[in-house]
Amino acid sequence: MCWRDLPGSRKGNADVAPPAFSLGELAQRFRLELRGAADRTVSGVATLAKAEAHQLGFLANPRYRRELARTRAGVLVLHPDELPHWAGDALLARDPYAAFARIAALFEASEPLACGVHPSAVIAADAQVDPQAAIGPQVTIGARSRVLRGARIGPGCVIGEDCVVGEDCELVARVCLVKGVRLGARVRIHPGAVLGADGFGLAMHEGRWIKVPQLGGVVVGEDCEIGANTTIDRGALEDTVLEEDVRLDNQIQIGHNAVIGAHTAMAGCVAVAGSARIGRNCLIGGGAGITGHIEITDRVIVQAKSFVTRSITEPGTYGSAVPAREARAWTRTLARLNRLGEKTPR
Repeated sequence: MCWRDLPGSRKGNADVAPPAFSLGELAQRFRLELRGAADRTVSGVATLAKAEAHQLGFLANPRYRRELARTRAGVLVLHPDELPHWAGDALLARDPYAAFARIAALFEASEPLACGVHPSAVIAADAQVDPQAAIGPQVTIGARSRVLRGARIGPGCVIGEDCVVGEDCELVARVCLVKGVRLGARVRIHPGAVLGADGFGLAMHEGRWIKVPQLGGVVVGEDCEIGANTTIDRGALEDTVLEEDVRLDNQIQIGHNAVIGAHTAMAGCVAVAGSARIGRNCLIGGGAGITGHIEITDRVIVQAKSFVTRSITEPGTYGSAVPAREARAWTRTLARLNRLGEKTPR
């Protein structure tokens, strides 16, 4: 299972039996209240509509309560208030969706860690790779970079100069860390993401653009996840920063010197311009745009397709997008908008 083993590397075991857990074990591990048989086991998770008797399902949204009468799930994760609607085995949680997510992670299939360096990898002489890291096919690691214990570097990844890949990070495939990128522990980056490319820094002089050197780096905190084809530019002078537990969806653009606060999540196609500062525990909807040099305080929700052009100083929900309407109705609305401000004939 291992490639070219580094000294002291550990080998994975490919013959792993499918996991199964008793309800008593799950209740104890995740501090849930059990209603039913503690020795009953489950060996998978599924939705209410698709679950079988050996699987665990969940109900987090009351709108799906009607599915309870038809589901074949062996056990459900429920809020205690839903017990009158369910006669089977249950694990009770104040936040059923979060509890289900933690349980589902136990069944996530992953290949055992194949420690060592694939023969096709190219590693600079002064780079450091921990013996218990895994370096996949066609990987390139540049000068003075470090890959720490338990990290997985997938096929085709490029790690440039002066980068640090923290413990137990995973670069899935074709991830590019251009230069001066530092990843904390347990960061996961999906295929095609680029971190540390030059920011869009330009100065106009006598009718021509002068490129402003981008001398900073990118710092990513622990437990972050970065989606496919997302780009995070390096800072101009200071670093671009993602604090811990930031979650970015696919195809997001983070401009140079931006700072994203801990536990903030962004949906796909968000664009954050340079030097914007976004607080902690924020939710940014898909396709939203955030202009540069503004600040968004903690615990702000920006709805999808909204455009934030001024700082937001109070927590709350903000939006500016116009929801889709039937085409003829929207045309009539546009006609009315175009007449706003016109003088009414006497």
